[in-house]
Order: sequence, then C-alpha cells, then structure tokens
Amino acid sequence: MKQHKLVKPLLVGSVLFSFVAAESAIAATEWNVSLWGKRRAFTEHVEKLAEVVEQKSNGEFKLSISYGGLSKNKENLDGISFGAFEMAQFCAGYHRDKNPSITVLELPFLGVQSLEQEIALSQSIYQHPAVVKDLARWNATLLMPSPLPQYNIAGVGDAPKSMADFEGIRVRATGGIGEAMSAVGAVPTSMSATEVRQSLDAGVIGAVAFAPHAHMAFGTVETAKWWTTNLNPGTVNCPVVVNTDALNELSDANRKILLDAVAPALQHYVDYYNDKTMSAWGPKLDEKGIERISFSDAELAQFRETVAGPAKQAWIEDMTAKGLPAQELVSLVESQL
Repeated sequence: MKQHKLVKPLLVGSVLFSFVAAESAIAATEWNVSLWGKRRAFTEHVEKLAEVVEQKSNGEFKLSISYGGLSKNKENLDGISFGAFEMAQFCAGYHRDKNPSITVLELPFLGVQSLEQEIALSQSIYQHPAVVKDLARWNATLLMPSPLPQYNIAGVGDAPKSMADFEGIRVRATGGIGEAMSAVGAVPTSMSATEVRQSLDAGVIGAVAFAPHAHMAFGTVETAKWWTTNLNPGTVNCPVVVNTDALNELSDANRKILLDAVAPALQHYVDYYNDKTMSAWGPKLDEKGIERISFSDAELAQFRETVAGPAKQAWIEDMTAKGLPAQELVSLVESQL
C-alpha cells in the first residue's frame, strides 16, 4: 500500500508536467526568416526585429533568421507565396514583373536625401491600395523597408572622368539605376549581390552599382580601383514581407508585438548605418587606395535631364498598361520629395 501511494502522486505529477509542457509548445510561435549573404547593415533591422519580438513576447514568439539556407534571394517572394517561410527580404529590381507597383521607388534621380526620407517614402507607397493588392498576389504583406542611401559605382580598369567614359562598361545595376547607366552608354547587367565579386574578378562586369555597405559586405571594395562619389543615380527598394496567412494566424498579442517592433527596428537600422557603415566607408577607400571620381554640376544636371524625365514617363506608360494607377503613384512619391 505504501508503494502504491508513492507511485500515484508521481504518475499524476508526470502527467501534469507533460500537459503543461505540451501546452507551452503549442503556445510558442517560431517564424522562419529568409535573408541572404551574411549579417550586415542591410539586415540589421531584421535582426533587431527578432530581438524585440522575442523580448516583448517573453520568448513565446521567435524569428529564426537564415542567411541563404531557406531560399535563393531572387526566389524569396515565391517562397513567401506558398508559405515555405513566414518572413523574407527581397529587392524589387530582382523581379520587376512580380512587384511592378513598388518599382516606382527605384526610378532614377528621385532626389531622396536621407534614410529617414527613404523610410517615409517607402511606407507611404506600401500602404497604397494598389500596392497592397499587387503584393497580395503573392500572399505577401509588406512589413517594412530596408532603406538604402543613394548608390554609386565602383569599378576596375580606366576610371570614367566624364559621362561619356561610361560607354561600353558592363555595370551590375538593377531597376532605375540600370536605366540610368544605359542612358549614358553603359551596359547594365542584373545579377544577385552574391554573384558580383566573382563576376568582377572574372571580368564579366567592369563596375558595380551598390550602396557603401554592400561594396564592403560583398567584397567589391577589395577589387575596385575607382569610386564615383556623387553620381547618385538612385537606389533600390528592398522590402521585408510576411506571409499574409501567417500574419493573420498570429495571436492578437503577437501580431501587435510584431507590428510595434517595426519602428524601433528601423531606428536601429538608421543609427547603425549612419554611425558604423558610413564612418567606415571613407577609411576603407583610403586603405584600398581607391580613386574618388567626382563629376561637375553641369555633367550631373545633363545626366539627370537625359535620364530622369524619360524614365519616369516610360514607367508611367508601362505601368498604366498593366492596370496600375501609375501617375497616382508617381505623384505620391513626388509629393514627399
């Protein structure tokens, strides 16, 4: 009898423990996040988002970040569409036909002056009904931008001293930046960031349009001989999206935690980019002996006149034909510049 009395409480305790553990496992939520490359300024807001979400949820909601282990970067939107993972980052220029509405943010020479302005501009476009509908085709909800400064070009071979010197140079450039390069006779080439260093080293391309962090992260600064300081042809738009079904299935508490975490994540990104990336860029150019190329105001004005107006008009015509309110989206952008 004594043995029986001892075993029974142990059995009951074991059952209760198993029940509590199972309930906790069910309550915990873990999302897979598909990025690429390695942790860098470009991904700091996602890293911060994961930190805040886990902290605010007391560990009940976690973002598991993968750098290339879940999908190729050009296939992240596809992965989101069928729920291969719950969150991902991609760049509009990687597949313009899949996300035509947000390519308005990649038009050349928009004149964005800061990361903060890029954030505000992107978020206003992301909330437009036509953009929401566009991304809904991929079961995607736009969560936050990845604000980038104006791109400039690093290359090998003879440094271009004038716009005419870009003639024939194969430049890795996507979106509106590619259009800008084409307008001065360069040959824009689209490839993922992870392919760029090898292509530059092998002579497949002669120059690369990147923001400073990417020139450092993907190694082009190790090979480049020159850098344009003030061409500023535009930037790319690389949003972070979530699978809409997964977002809707979150508990109200976790959904609020996720959405509330966006603002501090973006602020961390801006601080990190301004304080760490840009402060390291100048010394890196000096260390590598990279020549700085600056163009005259007259040349830049001519470049903008040649590129910006025609590119905008062509975009409006193309997107209107696709059924988008193109002029309305362009006007929304211009109203905030």
